[in-house]
Amino acid sequence: MEFAAIMLIAIAVIVVVTLIKAVRIVPQQRQDVVERLGKYKRTLNPGLNLLVPFIDAVRTKVDMREQVVSFPPQPVITSDNLVVSIDTVLYYKVIDSVRATYEIANFIQAIEQLTVTTLRNVIGSLDLERALTSREEINRHLSGVLDETTGRWGIKVTRVEIKAIEPPASIRDSMEKQMRAERDRRAAILTAEGHKQSQILTAEGEKQSAVLRADGDRQARILQAEGQAKAIRTVFDAIHQANPSQKVLAYQYLQALPQIASGSANKVWIVPAELTKALEGMGGALGGLSRMVGDEPSPEASGTASEVEREAAEAARAAANAAQAIHDEVRVAEAQATGGRAPQGLPAPEPISPESLLDDRPEQRERG
Repeated sequence: MEFAAIMLIAIAVIVVVTLIKAVRIVPQQRQDVVERLGKYKRTLNPGLNLLVPFIDAVRTKVDMREQVVSFPPQPVITSDNLVVSIDTVLYYKVIDSVRATYEIANFIQAIEQLTVTTLRNVIGSLDLERALTSREEINRHLSGVLDETTGRWGIKVTRVEIKAIEPPASIRDSMEKQMRAERDRRAAILTAEGHKQSQILTAEGEKQSAVLRADGDRQARILQAEGQAKAIRTVFDAIHQANPSQKVLAYQYLQALPQIASGSANKVWIVPAELTKALEGMGGALGGLSRMVGDEPSPEASGTASEVEREAAEAARAAANAAQAIHDEVRVAEAQATGGRAPQGLPAPEPISPESLLDDRPEQRERG
Protein backbone atom coordinates (compact mmCIF):
# COMPACT_ATOMS: atom_id res chain seq x y z
CA MET A 1 0.00 0.00 0.00
CA GLU A 2 2.76 2.35 0.81
CA PHE A 3 4.49 1.55 -2.47
CA ALA A 4 1.30 2.18 -4.39
CA ALA A 5 0.86 5.54 -2.66
CA ILE A 6 4.38 6.53 -3.53
CA MET A 7 3.81 5.58 -7.15
CA LEU A 8 0.65 7.62 -7.30
CA ILE A 9 2.43 10.63 -5.89
CA ALA A 10 5.27 10.22 -8.41
CA ILE A 11 2.83 9.92 -11.27
CA ALA A 12 1.00 13.03 -10.09
CA VAL A 13 4.25 14.98 -9.92
CA ILE A 14 5.21 13.81 -13.41
CA VAL A 15 1.82 14.87 -14.75
CA VAL A 16 2.10 18.28 -13.14
CA VAL A 17 5.62 18.81 -14.48
CA THR A 18 4.52 17.64 -17.91
CA LEU A 19 1.64 20.10 -17.94
CA ILE A 20 3.95 22.86 -16.86
CA LYS A 21 6.35 21.98 -19.65
CA ALA A 22 3.59 21.70 -22.21
CA VAL A 23 1.86 25.03 -21.48
CA ARG A 24 3.71 28.28 -22.28
CA ILE A 25 2.19 31.78 -21.82
CA VAL A 26 4.04 34.50 -23.77
CA PRO A 27 3.44 38.15 -22.73
CA GLN A 28 2.78 41.01 -25.16
CA GLN A 29 5.70 42.44 -27.16
CA ARG A 30 7.79 39.29 -26.70
CA GLN A 31 8.63 36.30 -28.83
CA ASP A 32 10.07 32.98 -27.69
CA VAL A 33 12.27 30.95 -30.02
CA VAL A 34 11.50 27.19 -29.62
CA GLU A 35 13.89 24.38 -30.52
CA ARG A 36 12.99 20.72 -30.84
CA LEU A 37 15.83 18.42 -30.00
CA GLY A 38 18.31 21.26 -30.60
CA LYS A 39 16.85 22.45 -33.90
CA TYR A 40 14.76 25.55 -34.49
CA LYS A 41 11.12 24.57 -34.53
CA ARG A 42 8.95 27.66 -34.29
CA THR A 43 8.44 31.07 -32.68
CA LEU A 44 5.90 31.49 -29.93
CA ASN A 45 3.74 34.59 -30.26
CA PRO A 46 2.09 36.42 -27.34
CA GLY A 47 -0.65 34.36 -25.67
CA LEU A 48 -1.18 30.71 -24.68
CA ASN A 49 1.05 28.19 -26.47
CA LEU A 50 1.48 24.37 -26.12
CA LEU A 51 4.79 22.57 -26.35
CA VAL A 52 5.79 18.92 -26.47
CA PRO A 53 7.15 18.23 -23.01
CA PHE A 54 10.78 17.23 -22.74
CA ILE A 55 11.17 17.57 -26.53
CA ASP A 56 10.52 21.23 -27.22
CA ALA A 57 12.56 23.87 -25.38
CA VAL A 58 12.64 27.68 -25.44
CA ARG A 59 16.01 28.89 -26.72
CA THR A 60 15.68 32.68 -26.20
CA LYS A 61 13.09 35.18 -25.10
CA VAL A 62 13.33 38.19 -27.41
CA ASP A 63 11.90 41.55 -26.36
CA MET A 64 10.32 43.18 -29.42
CA ARG A 65 10.10 46.68 -27.91
CA GLU A 66 12.47 49.53 -28.83
CA GLN A 67 15.57 49.45 -26.68
CA VAL A 68 17.99 52.17 -25.56
CA VAL A 69 21.67 51.51 -25.05
CA SER A 70 24.14 54.11 -23.76
CA PHE A 71 27.76 53.39 -24.61
CA PRO A 72 30.64 54.60 -22.42
CA PRO A 73 32.81 57.51 -23.69
CA GLN A 74 35.13 56.54 -26.50
CA PRO A 75 38.39 58.36 -27.37
CA VAL A 76 38.44 59.48 -30.99
CA ILE A 77 41.18 61.33 -32.92
CA THR A 78 40.13 64.19 -35.21
CA SER A 79 41.79 65.19 -38.47
CA ASP A 80 43.82 67.89 -36.67
CA ASN A 81 45.28 65.27 -34.26
CA LEU A 82 43.19 66.11 -31.23
CA VAL A 83 41.80 63.39 -28.98
CA VAL A 84 38.16 63.92 -28.07
CA SER A 85 35.86 61.82 -25.93
CA ILE A 86 32.45 61.02 -27.43
CA ASP A 87 29.37 59.63 -25.65
CA THR A 88 26.70 58.02 -27.81
CA VAL A 89 23.16 56.77 -27.27
CA LEU A 90 21.68 54.06 -29.53
CA TYR A 91 18.00 53.29 -30.14
CA TYR A 92 17.28 49.93 -31.77
CA LYS A 93 14.43 47.44 -32.21
CA VAL A 94 14.40 43.68 -32.97
CA ILE A 95 12.27 43.02 -36.02
CA ASP A 96 13.21 39.33 -36.54
CA SER A 97 13.74 37.31 -33.40
CA VAL A 98 15.04 34.22 -35.23
CA ARG A 99 17.78 36.08 -37.09
CA ALA A 100 18.68 38.08 -33.98
CA THR A 101 19.13 34.72 -32.19
CA TYR A 102 21.02 32.73 -34.80
CA GLU A 103 22.78 35.32 -37.01
CA ILE A 104 24.79 37.01 -34.26
CA ALA A 105 25.96 35.71 -30.90
CA ASN A 106 25.66 39.05 -28.98
CA PHE A 107 24.09 41.79 -31.07
CA ILE A 108 24.42 44.42 -28.30
CA GLN A 109 28.19 44.06 -28.19
CA ALA A 110 28.33 43.95 -31.97
CA ILE A 111 26.35 47.17 -32.26
CA GLU A 112 28.61 48.88 -29.72
CA GLN A 113 31.79 47.95 -31.55
CA LEU A 114 30.27 48.91 -34.89
CA THR A 115 29.24 52.30 -33.48
CA VAL A 116 32.75 52.98 -32.12
CA THR A 117 34.37 52.04 -35.42
CA THR A 118 32.01 54.16 -37.44
CA LEU A 119 32.51 57.12 -35.10
CA ARG A 120 36.28 56.92 -35.49
CA ASN A 121 35.97 56.83 -39.25
CA VAL A 122 33.58 59.80 -39.36
CA ILE A 123 35.30 61.98 -36.73
CA GLY A 124 38.73 61.18 -38.18
CA SER A 125 37.78 62.99 -41.38
CA LEU A 126 36.66 66.14 -39.53
CA ASP A 127 38.55 68.75 -37.57
CA LEU A 128 37.55 69.68 -34.03
CA GLU A 129 35.53 72.77 -34.92
CA ARG A 130 33.56 70.99 -37.60
CA ALA A 131 33.05 67.95 -35.37
CA LEU A 132 31.58 70.19 -32.68
CA THR A 133 29.19 71.88 -35.11
CA SER A 134 28.23 68.87 -37.30
CA ARG A 135 26.40 66.59 -34.89
CA GLU A 136 23.39 66.17 -37.17
CA GLU A 137 25.60 65.11 -40.04
CA ILE A 138 27.46 62.61 -37.82
CA ASN A 139 24.17 61.19 -36.53
CA ARG A 140 22.83 60.66 -40.05
CA HIS A 141 26.01 58.94 -41.15
CA LEU A 142 26.03 56.64 -38.12
CA SER A 143 22.37 55.75 -38.58
CA GLY A 144 22.91 54.87 -42.22
CA VAL A 145 25.93 52.62 -41.56
CA LEU A 146 24.41 50.87 -38.54
CA ASP A 147 21.03 50.31 -40.21
CA GLU A 148 22.66 48.76 -43.24
CA THR A 149 24.82 46.42 -41.17
CA THR A 150 22.37 45.43 -38.44
CA GLY A 151 19.61 44.72 -40.96
CA ARG A 152 21.20 41.33 -41.62
CA TRP A 153 20.82 40.54 -37.93
CA GLY A 154 17.11 41.28 -37.81
CA ILE A 155 17.68 44.54 -35.90
CA LYS A 156 16.52 48.01 -36.87
CA VAL A 157 18.59 50.96 -35.61
CA THR A 158 16.03 53.75 -35.31
CA ARG A 159 18.22 56.55 -33.99
CA VAL A 160 21.78 57.40 -32.95
CA GLU A 161 22.53 60.44 -30.80
CA ILE A 162 25.83 61.93 -29.68
CA LYS A 163 25.45 63.05 -26.07
CA ALA A 164 28.72 64.92 -25.67
CA ILE A 165 31.99 65.66 -27.41
CA GLU A 166 34.64 66.54 -24.85
CA PRO A 167 37.91 68.04 -26.16
CA PRO A 168 41.08 68.09 -24.02
CA ALA A 169 41.33 70.51 -21.11
CA SER A 170 43.89 72.75 -22.84
CA ILE A 171 41.68 72.97 -25.92
CA ARG A 172 38.67 73.81 -23.75
CA ASP A 173 40.57 76.69 -22.15
CA SER A 174 41.59 78.02 -25.57
CA MET A 175 38.04 77.70 -26.83
CA GLU A 176 36.69 79.54 -23.79
CA LYS A 177 39.18 82.36 -24.34
CA GLN A 178 38.25 82.52 -28.01
CA MET A 179 34.54 82.59 -27.23
CA ARG A 180 35.09 85.24 -24.56
CA ALA A 181 37.01 87.40 -27.03
CA GLU A 182 34.28 86.88 -29.64
CA ARG A 183 31.59 87.90 -27.15
CA ASP A 184 33.60 90.98 -26.14
CA ARG A 185 33.98 91.91 -29.81
CA ARG A 186 30.26 91.50 -30.43
CA ALA A 187 29.45 93.51 -27.32
CA ALA A 188 31.78 96.31 -28.45
CA ILE A 189 30.19 96.29 -31.91
CA LEU A 190 26.69 96.41 -30.46
CA THR A 191 27.70 99.21 -28.09
CA ALA A 192 29.20 101.21 -30.97
CA GLU A 193 26.11 100.62 -33.10
CA GLY A 194 23.89 101.74 -30.24
CA HIS A 195 25.99 104.88 -29.68
CA LYS A 196 25.89 105.61 -33.41
CA GLN A 197 22.13 105.22 -33.58
CA SER A 198 21.76 107.37 -30.46
CA GLN A 199 23.86 110.16 -31.99
CA ILE A 200 21.93 109.93 -35.26
CA LEU A 201 18.61 110.16 -33.44
CA THR A 202 19.87 113.04 -31.31
CA ALA A 203 21.10 114.90 -34.39
CA GLU A 204 17.79 114.29 -36.17
CA GLY A 205 15.91 115.57 -33.14
CA GLU A 206 18.08 118.68 -32.89
CA LYS A 207 17.66 119.29 -36.62
CA GLN A 208 13.88 119.03 -36.44
CA SER A 209 13.84 121.20 -33.31
CA ALA A 210 15.96 123.88 -35.02
CA VAL A 211 13.75 123.77 -38.11
CA LEU A 212 10.61 124.12 -36.01
CA ARG A 213 12.11 126.95 -33.97
CA ALA A 214 13.20 128.77 -37.12
CA ASP A 215 9.78 128.31 -38.67
CA GLY A 216 8.07 129.53 -35.50
CA ASP A 217 10.36 132.57 -35.33
CA ARG A 218 9.68 133.32 -39.00
CA GLN A 219 5.94 133.03 -38.49
CA ALA A 220 6.14 135.21 -35.37
CA ARG A 221 8.10 137.90 -37.21
CA ILE A 222 5.71 137.79 -40.15
CA LEU A 223 2.71 138.14 -37.84
CA GLN A 224 4.43 140.93 -35.89
CA ALA A 225 5.31 142.78 -39.10
CA GLU A 226 1.77 142.35 -40.38
CA GLY A 227 0.39 143.66 -37.06
CA GLN A 228 2.72 146.66 -37.14
CA ALA A 229 1.80 147.33 -40.77
CA LYS A 230 -1.90 147.20 -39.97
CA ALA A 231 -1.42 149.49 -36.96
CA ILE A 232 0.57 152.03 -39.00
CA ARG A 233 -1.92 151.82 -41.85
CA THR A 234 -4.77 152.41 -39.42
CA VAL A 235 -3.00 155.41 -37.88
CA PHE A 236 -2.23 156.91 -41.28
CA ASP A 237 -5.76 156.31 -42.50
CA ALA A 238 -7.10 158.03 -39.41
CA ILE A 239 -4.70 160.97 -39.92
CA HIS A 240 -5.60 161.26 -43.61
CA GLN A 241 -9.31 161.16 -42.87
CA ALA A 242 -9.01 163.75 -40.05
CA ASN A 243 -6.85 166.09 -42.19
CA PRO A 244 -5.16 167.79 -39.18
CA SER A 245 -3.78 171.33 -39.40
CA GLN A 246 -0.16 172.31 -39.10
CA LYS A 247 -0.68 173.58 -35.57
CA VAL A 248 -2.02 170.22 -34.42
CA LEU A 249 0.97 168.42 -35.97
CA ALA A 250 3.38 170.87 -34.34
CA TYR A 251 1.66 170.28 -31.01
CA GLN A 252 2.02 166.49 -31.44
CA TYR A 253 5.73 166.92 -32.25
CA LEU A 254 6.21 168.94 -29.11
CA GLN A 255 4.41 166.23 -27.10
CA ALA A 256 6.85 163.59 -28.43
CA LEU A 257 10.04 165.58 -27.83
CA PRO A 258 10.43 164.66 -24.10
CA GLN A 259 10.17 160.95 -24.94
CA ILE A 260 12.76 161.29 -27.70
CA ALA A 261 15.15 163.18 -25.45
CA SER A 262 14.85 160.64 -22.59
CA GLY A 263 17.46 158.30 -24.15
CA SER A 264 21.09 158.70 -23.14
CA ALA A 265 22.31 158.06 -26.72
CA ASN A 266 20.24 160.84 -28.38
CA LYS A 267 22.67 163.42 -29.77
CA VAL A 268 20.87 165.03 -32.75
CA TRP A 269 17.27 166.30 -33.05
CA ILE A 270 15.44 167.25 -36.25
CA VAL A 271 12.72 169.85 -35.86
CA PRO A 272 9.94 169.60 -38.48
CA ALA A 273 8.91 172.57 -40.63
CA GLU A 274 5.63 172.96 -38.79
CA LEU A 275 7.46 173.54 -35.50
CA THR A 276 9.79 176.12 -37.06
CA LYS A 277 6.83 178.00 -38.46
CA ALA A 278 5.26 178.07 -35.02
CA LEU A 279 8.52 179.35 -33.58
CA GLU A 280 8.68 182.00 -36.31
CA GLY A 281 5.20 183.11 -35.34
CA MET A 282 6.24 183.37 -31.75
CA GLY A 283 9.35 185.33 -32.72
CA GLY A 284 7.26 187.68 -34.86
CA ALA A 285 4.90 188.30 -31.99
CA LEU A 286 7.80 189.13 -29.71
CA GLY A 287 9.32 191.49 -32.31
CA GLY A 288 6.02 193.38 -32.79
CA LEU A 289 5.68 193.80 -29.07
CA SER A 290 9.15 195.37 -28.93
CA ARG A 291 8.26 197.88 -31.69
CA MET A 292 5.01 198.80 -29.95
CA VAL A 293 6.82 199.53 -26.70
CA GLY A 294 9.55 201.52 -28.53
CA ASP A 295 12.22 200.86 -25.95
CA GLU A 296 15.76 200.48 -27.17
CA PRO A 297 17.43 197.54 -25.57
CA SER A 298 20.43 198.18 -23.43
CA PRO A 299 23.72 196.41 -24.11
CA GLU A 300 23.09 193.97 -21.27
CA ALA A 301 19.60 193.28 -22.60
CA SER A 302 20.94 192.88 -26.13
CA GLY A 303 23.51 190.34 -24.94
CA THR A 304 20.86 188.49 -22.97
CA ALA A 305 18.50 188.52 -25.94
CA SER A 306 21.24 187.14 -28.20
CA GLU A 307 21.98 184.33 -25.74
CA VAL A 308 18.27 183.53 -25.48
CA GLU A 309 17.97 183.45 -29.24
CA ARG A 310 20.94 181.09 -29.50
CA GLU A 311 19.42 178.76 -26.92
CA ALA A 312 16.08 178.92 -28.71
CA ALA A 313 17.78 178.13 -32.00
CA GLU A 314 19.62 175.14 -30.48
CA ALA A 315 16.37 173.92 -28.95
CA ALA A 316 14.58 174.37 -32.26
CA ARG A 317 17.37 172.51 -34.09
CA ALA A 318 17.19 169.63 -31.63
CA ALA A 319 13.40 169.50 -31.91
CA ALA A 320 13.61 169.48 -35.70
CA ASN A 321 16.15 166.64 -35.68
CA ALA A 322 13.96 164.56 -33.35
CA ALA A 323 10.87 165.15 -35.46
CA GLN A 324 12.79 164.20 -38.62
CA ALA A 325 13.91 160.93 -36.98
CA ILE A 326 10.31 160.15 -36.00
CA HIS A 327 9.14 160.91 -39.51
CA ASP A 328 11.84 158.68 -41.05
CA GLU A 329 10.90 155.76 -38.77
CA VAL A 330 7.24 156.15 -39.70
CA ARG A 331 8.08 156.19 -43.43
CA VAL A 332 10.26 153.07 -43.12
CA ALA A 333 7.52 151.19 -41.21
CA GLU A 334 4.94 152.25 -43.78
CA ALA A 335 7.19 151.14 -46.61
CA GLN A 336 7.64 147.70 -45.01
CA ALA A 337 3.89 147.39 -44.47
CA THR A 338 2.99 148.41 -48.05
CA GLY A 339 5.58 146.19 -49.74
CA GLY A 340 8.25 148.82 -50.38
CA ARG A 341 5.92 151.73 -51.51
CA ALA A 342 6.53 155.12 -49.91
CA PRO A 343 3.61 156.36 -47.78
CA GLN A 344 1.52 159.17 -49.19
CA GLY A 345 0.10 161.90 -46.97
CA LEU A 346 2.47 163.57 -44.52
CA PRO A 347 5.00 165.97 -46.00
CA ALA A 348 8.68 165.32 -45.39
CA PRO A 349 10.13 167.78 -42.87
CA GLU A 350 12.76 170.25 -43.98
CA PRO A 351 15.97 170.46 -41.94
CA ILE A 352 16.35 173.71 -40.05
CA SER A 353 19.67 175.52 -39.68
CA PRO A 354 20.51 177.88 -36.83
CA GLU A 355 20.74 180.81 -39.27
CA SER A 356 17.08 180.42 -40.31
CA LEU A 357 15.99 180.69 -36.71
CA LEU A 358 18.24 183.71 -36.04
CA ASP A 359 16.74 185.52 -39.03
CA ASP A 360 13.64 186.29 -36.95
CA ARG A 361 15.47 188.81 -34.73
CA PRO A 362 13.78 192.25 -34.39
CA GLU A 363 16.59 194.03 -36.23
CA GLN A 364 16.14 191.92 -39.36
CA ARG A 365 12.35 192.26 -39.30
CA GLU A 366 12.66 196.08 -39.07
CA ARG A 367 15.06 196.16 -42.02
CA GLY A 368 12.67 193.99 -43.92
